[in-house]
Amino acid sequence: MSDSQTVSTAVANLYNTYPFPPEPLLDAPPPGYNWRWNWLAAHNFCTGLKPKKQDIRILDAGCGTGVGTEYLVHLNPQASVVGIDLSAGALAVAKERCQRSGANRVEFHHLSLYDVEQLPGEFDLINCVGVLHHLPDPIRGIQALAKKLAPGGLMHIFVYGELGRWEIQLMQKAIALLQGDKKGDYRDGVQVGRKLFSSLPEKNRIVKREKELWSLENHKDECFADMYVHPQEIDYNIETLFALIDASELEFIGFSNPGFWQLERLLAKAPDLIERAKGLSDRQRYRLIELLDPEVTHYEFFLGRLPQIKVDWSEDKLLLQAIPELNPCIEGFPSQCIFNYEYQIINLSDTELEFLQKCDGNSPVAEILATVQISLEQVKTLLKQQLIILTPG
Repeated sequence: MSDSQTVSTAVANLYNTYPFPPEPLLDAPPPGYNWRWNWLAAHNFCTGLKPKKQDIRILDAGCGTGVGTEYLVHLNPQASVVGIDLSAGALAVAKERCQRSGANRVEFHHLSLYDVEQLPGEFDLINCVGVLHHLPDPIRGIQALAKKLAPGGLMHIFVYGELGRWEIQLMQKAIALLQGDKKGDYRDGVQVGRKLFSSLPEKNRIVKREKELWSLENHKDECFADMYVHPQEIDYNIETLFALIDASELEFIGFSNPGFWQLERLLAKAPDLIERAKGLSDRQRYRLIELLDPEVTHYEFFLGRLPQIKVDWSEDKLLLQAIPELNPCIEGFPSQCIFNYEYQIINLSDTELEFLQKCDGNSPVAEILATVQISLEQVKTLLKQQLIILTPG
């Protein structure tokens, strides 16, 4: 057995022992939304446009127990969804999860990411969350997925960041040392890790970090095992992340949390340093930000296959002709206080609310402005907040 096969077998054994994620099974669609899994919202974020079609094919690559898969089905009512995973135990849970909640436009395959070419056809949206960093060869994995992405398609990826996971790495190594010959016995690893956390001093750096960020979810053994006794993990920094992205030969569209990657967030008191940073490349600027704010536990971002059409709505004439509709990932509407696509609170004025209520996907912006006392600049603000999605008129 090759080293790669050995690692893959070990990873499958972990998730057969502790199927992940351990979210409860429901007899109804899951609550809320993750906009990154909604084709309309994600396409709008990446291109500034409503997609031309919604009857798309979606691949959930490394679907685990189907938590994301279930959302992908329910959030995209015209899509057909395929889920693949290395763990037969996790797949069994995924099938039951989707069956119980009525997510019936999905098929599952017991398949490695490396073997994704065995699936027929291409996919408009590929979701790969928390998987590539557990592969023995992530570059081979992302290249295999890239070959299945349709022209104009989007890939949503989540991988770990090394700077924000430093204490996790230390605990992983400590548990492995204490396990010795028992490494690979994941139940023993969880017991060792639990005992370490309960025995270390309260002010210990690793203990403090666990309490600050992870303890609420890690009371479940499945989560604890995934974090601390995983047999394979590669954590990234900006430099190694973009080496992975470049290997895919896809276009980097952007991080799904762009606010974090604004240098002004950190250096507002030093405009001269911000000016200096303008001489840096985008990647150098990203690296500077994570060095100054090393809380990056993960990177979440979109890649795309050309041709990618992007629209700049700054031209007034173009915007006036566009046909707006509400972003589907909004909660609390119609109300002046809503949650936007990122679950941030937005307080709307009377006129903004009136404008949004008329964004029905039929009337152009100019026609709505004739009946609502709102400026075009205010419309641009709503657009920037991603409360509306536009179709060119």
